[in-house]
Amino acid sequence: MSKKDNMAMMSEQPIHTVLFKMSLPIMISFFIQAMYNIVDSMFVARISENALTAVSLAFPMQQIVTAIAVGTSVGVSALWSRYMGMGDREKASRHIRTMTAMSLGFTFLFILLGVFASGPLFRAQTDVAEIAEMGTTYLTINWVLSCGSIFSKYYERLLVSAGSPVLSMVTMICGAVFNLVFDPLLIFGLGPFPAMGIAGAAYATVGGQIFSAIVAIALNRKHIEAVKHDILRPAFHADAAIGILRVGMPSIITMGLSSLTSFFINQILLVYSTTATAVYGVWMKLQNFCFMPIFGLNSGMVAILGYNYGRKRIDRVNQTMKLAIMVSAGLMSLLLVILEIIPGAILTMFSAGEQMRLIGMACLRTCVISLPFAAVSMIFSSSMQALDHSRYALFINLLRQCVLLIAGFALLSAITHSQQLIWLAVPIVEIVTFAVAAVLYRRFLNHLGITGARQSQPRKP
Repeated sequence: MSKKDNMAMMSEQPIHTVLFKMSLPIMISFFIQAMYNIVDSMFVARISENALTAVSLAFPMQQIVTAIAVGTSVGVSALWSRYMGMGDREKASRHIRTMTAMSLGFTFLFILLGVFASGPLFRAQTDVAEIAEMGTTYLTINWVLSCGSIFSKYYERLLVSAGSPVLSMVTMICGAVFNLVFDPLLIFGLGPFPAMGIAGAAYATVGGQIFSAIVAIALNRKHIEAVKHDILRPAFHADAAIGILRVGMPSIITMGLSSLTSFFINQILLVYSTTATAVYGVWMKLQNFCFMPIFGLNSGMVAILGYNYGRKRIDRVNQTMKLAIMVSAGLMSLLLVILEIIPGAILTMFSAGEQMRLIGMACLRTCVISLPFAAVSMIFSSSMQALDHSRYALFINLLRQCVLLIAGFALLSAITHSQQLIWLAVPIVEIVTFAVAAVLYRRFLNHLGITGARQSQPRKP
């Protein structure tokens, strides 16, 4: 299929075929990426429980990089797809070059944070010297070398928007394989490599991200004619930056506040024990793993929505959203059943002791109930974000990942004083958020003219 056909298929082929072609490769690559995050924690757990706790405490702050990288990538890919659908290549090019300039600025910001903020942030969280020292080392390396995470997310998303999800899958798999290979080598000092402990885990992670970014740049330049002359030519255009941030800000704020939320929840759990914090870290990694197919589905869906919205194909927009909702609900329901059966096996993978196993069984069996509700809410949110209803998406995400979650943990902790019952906050919050999101989604459909109005007809070429 030619590069032109890759874009055209989003408005011509059957929706289930297009969504499958666009999303499946990304789902696979996201699964592999999530797997190496889990494997990373498994190796770290073999160092000590304190090492696992340190990584768990670092995770929310590490995710700030991901929040900015993913959010702005969503913004630029949605707008680039839309302008390509409209045939306005000049505006599409301005957004690519502006995103490159913004990525360089974000990289410099995290270098400063890594050097000056990592230590104070960890010392504010715990008075256990070993946890603070290991956590500071891990976070500093991840922030100072964040360029790989930032640029890999950006260029991978461009490959998807250009109708080449298989190439995006290749870049992610390259990064994941790099991490999986070098994790044990650098942590435990196998072969010619020195034993670096938790620093080795961090270097393996950022090394994989940098390798993924390099591969993504090469594939964009070789295969994507529409972007190859722009991706390495940074030029800041204020109007393009505002557009990217307007579309991407809900994701940035959501993931950023999710990091802040995890920080506060960790403080609540530390009142009980550092083990409870380690268990929460395991749940966060497991939840992230479960959501990877939804992230892949979202990536394919956003590109299809943006392109067809630009061509006034509201009928295809509607079909895409409906199919994404059904697929996400089905996948997460299946995972719910599986994970309810095997929580003990999951904890064994993380070298769980008796206390961690006791807390972890209650945590996992309770929290996995939230998966189908959260997945559908995410599809609602991404659809609204991609199609000029970012305020709805932002409101849903604020409820789901910040306001209600912190309130739920704090309230249940105050009422029950139980490490077993406090985890009920997760499914309760997701069910409430789903109900709110469903109301806003119906209003959003009315605004598009899908409900209670005639659908727009395809624009004639």
